[in-house]
Amino acid sequence: MQADRVEVARDNERNDWLIRIWVGDEVIRRHCHEPASADQETLRNAALKTAADEGYTLDPLNVVFR
Repeated sequence: MQADRVEVARDNERNDWLIRIWVGDEVIRRHCHEPASADQETLRNAALKTAADEGYTLDPLNVVFR
């Protein structure tokens, strides 16, 4: 199944990264424990792996950073 988009944002309350996967109207939220200094490529790979773990494929260009 294809995910529409993924957003990666820093969650300062939990001190980790929050990955949101949009599939239609559904949003799946997962936390990622990459360091705060992680670069976009590292976070993009984490987002792609998280989407794949949930059973979704994703175009890497559909990863948005906030």
